[in-house]
Amino acid sequence: MQERRSVAHRNARRLLSRAGFRGTLRERLAHLHETAPQVYDLDEPADVYGNRIVAHLEERVAALLGTEAAAFFPTGTMAQQVALRCWAGRTGDPRVALHALAHPEVHERQAFSQVSGLRPVRVTSEPRLPTADEVRDFPEPFGTLMLELPLRDAGFVLPSWAELTEVVEAARERDAVVHIDGARLWESTVHFGRPLAEIAGLADSVYVSFYKSLDAFGGAALAGPATLVEEAKVWRHRYGGMVFQQFPTVLSALAGLDRELPRLPDYVRHARVVAAALREGFAEAGVPWARVHPEEPHTHDFQVWLPYGPDVLAEAAVLQGEETGTLLFATGWQSGGPGLAFTEVAVRAAGLDWTARDVKAAVAEFVARLRRVHDGVSG
Repeated sequence: MQERRSVAHRNARRLLSRAGFRGTLRERLAHLHETAPQVYDLDEPADVYGNRIVAHLEERVAALLGTEAAAFFPTGTMAQQVALRCWAGRTGDPRVALHALAHPEVHERQAFSQVSGLRPVRVTSEPRLPTADEVRDFPEPFGTLMLELPLRDAGFVLPSWAELTEVVEAARERDAVVHIDGARLWESTVHFGRPLAEIAGLADSVYVSFYKSLDAFGGAALAGPATLVEEAKVWRHRYGGMVFQQFPTVLSALAGLDRELPRLPDYVRHARVVAAALREGFAEAGVPWARVHPEEPHTHDFQVWLPYGPDVLAEAAVLQGEETGTLLFATGWQSGGPGLAFTEVAVRAAGLDWTARDVKAAVAEFVARLRRVHDGVSG
């Protein structure tokens, strides 16, 4: 199914998002060749162990986030382990309070405890960010509170600005530092109605990704006080992150900051149009239970839940792409319980020309194939 989905994605004429990582090597290199001269002087010497163009990207990120300094890392997993290890050394407490659905808990194979000697403690497992009362009343001590903004596995959800500031204040009351897992922080400005620097300024440190929203080849940055960043660079070397040359990834990150970052607010606003049309489209198609979560997306990513098994939904989605050239649901489906599954929907540049009517028409085409597949399976 994964291979069929990949082929359908490559051949689709219409999608809501055409992520660069799904392209061929030739396409990726051609795009970098086209954009690189616009973001950096290619007659400058290449980087060696984190200088020159890497340092340029670090300075730019620090300026965007309003921090004293920033350090480039090959992965976000490494960046966050290093940041929290440094904070544990400074606070004297290896315990990191986080959400049960936070990325390190769900997707990193217990890296905090197995590699970095940290002890994660789960503040809540509710499908939302922790509340100030939960942080304030948590029965165990902790040195660092880690907040994933947005919380992907809960539906790319964000708290309100008032809720976020109250949570940070509650952590401060406990003399804990606050670290933001901001892999997708770039697109949070619309929901919060605040600039990036003000959002990042709530925390003691923040991590951002360059490929999740900015379409770079990879890479991440840790931003915060200069002393923390200098210490983090030492640990970056110890963790194997002192890569000899990284200019292709850094060039792609600079291109993402120039090209994608200014467009993210448009993606978020249009995601709300698409989400509303999906809800209306499934209602008009007579699907007995369908949910878009959040109802008004907080970012340009959100979830769609439907009352069918993941295999049936995956087959219907791919069939639509193969038969019509429109791939409404481009990612896989996960079980959410018996007879219930969900998928993630992203709206990016390719989706900006979709009207509400286009979305509803695509839903009708999808539902026709869904019923065909379901009846075939049931029969």
